[in-house]
Order: sequence, then C-alpha cells, then structure tokens
Amino acid sequence: MKNQTSSFLKYWLLALPALALIFSCNYSKPQLTPDEIGHVQGKVNKLMSIVAADVAAKGPGVWVYYLQDTSYFFMADNGQLEFKDYNAAKKFVQDTLSKSMPKVNLKWSNIRIDPLTNNIASIGADFHEDVTDSTAKVTTINGYFTATAVQIDNVWKFRNLHWSDKSDKK
Repeated sequence: MKNQTSSFLKYWLLALPALALIFSCNYSKPQLTPDEIGHVQGKVNKLMSIVAADVAAKGPGVWVYYLQDTSYFFMADNGQLEFKDYNAAKKFVQDTLSKSMPKVNLKWSNIRIDPLTNNIASIGADFHEDVTDSTAKVTTINGYFTATAVQIDNVWKFRNLHWSDKSDKK
C-alpha cells in the first residue's frame, strides 16, 4: 500500500507543473467594447476605400505604401504563396506590376471586418478589377480578397493578403 501511495504522489507531483502550464495558457480573444469594434471597423473600412481610390488614381505602384514593411508580410494568390516577404512584393510591384498594368480600377463589395484587437483586424471582401495592360487591353477580374490589417504608429496597413480569382470559375 505504501508503494502505491508513493507512486501516486510521484505521478501527481510530475503532472502538476504540466497541468499548471496548460491552464495558464488558456487564450481567449480580447473582448472589445462595441465602441472599439465600431472604431476599428471604421478605420479599416476607410483603409479599403483609400486603397481603391489610390490604385485607380495613381496606378498599382501605390500598393507598396499599404503593405506593412516587415519580414512577417506575405501574399498569396489563388492558394499559392506569391511573396514571402515585403521586399519580394515591393520589388515585383515596382519592377513588373506597375509596368505591365499601368491602370487598375478596383471596387470592393461585401466587405467584412473582424476586429481582433484595437490594432489588428481580419478582412474579407469581394473585389472587381478592370485592369488595363501596357497595350491598353482591359481585362476584368472578379474574386475574393482576405487580409490582416494592422495599425502601426496610427497608420493601417496590410500584413498579409490573399487574392482568389473567381472570374473563370463556374
């Protein structure tokens, strides 16, 4: 009986630190007040509007300004990783995208914004683009966009993006 009690105590003495760690790591999404939710949604909605207006007025090269300059940045397109970091995206936008499609009219619809904290939000939206290439040919693209937006120094930017083209899907 003494051996059983000793084994039982050793078991629980070993298990207690693991149980304490498990219960102390219980993560839950920070609860935002309705005012905070509305504030974040308003700021991120404004970001979406400004991006669409700037891309139409200044061309797709302006996208670089709205991407967070960090190694955490990434962008995927139709399920494939296109840019592993900000520098890769910046190089492509400046060296290729701006030259191959000088004009883009971008329209968002059905924008969904989920504030995760006061300075991080998840975004989903339908998009419609009329893309004018360097030969003046216009191509229409419809799809779905998801992103994470972050606010750094009072400026909202995209930390990651995913574009899904549904134009040729049936």
